[in-house]
Amino acid sequence: MTLTQKCLYALKAVLELSKLQGEGPVKALEIAETQAVPVRFLQLILAQLKQGGFVTSVRGREGGYVLARPPKAVTVGEVIRFVDSSFDATGCHCQSGSSVCPLGSSCVFAPLWDRVRTAVAEVLDGTTFRELAELERRRTASALDFCI
Repeated sequence: MTLTQKCLYALKAVLELSKLQGEGPVKALEIAETQAVPVRFLQLILAQLKQGGFVTSVRGREGGYVLARPPKAVTVGEVIRFVDSSFDATGCHCQSGSSVCPLGSSCVFAPLWDRVRTAVAEVLDGTTFRELAELERRRTASALDFCI
């Protein structure tokens, strides 16, 4: 599965906003620095995420971006579909019964690729940004938990 760089940056932005949910608006520059995303590109992505209802912006000196919904209500799959329109875990554009495949309905791989697509979609749609934010917090906490 190959995601565009734009989509990967969008996922990072939503993750960062999820981690900071409830702490007020987050500036694009802060997201860019923390997640290693070019700030000018990130601003375009945040504008797109705003149009999609994923984030809202707050104007003014203390302004920035916040998630429009709680992190537990936003899945990785929906962000990917919004930014990249779709995702294909196989690279093969064949689907069972599709006329796109040169082998047509005789392609033995088509049902397999359908199962792969379904499994990947279930994982991505079943993963919320709350889960990812909590995972990152645990990883960061365990990395800092050392004794001398």
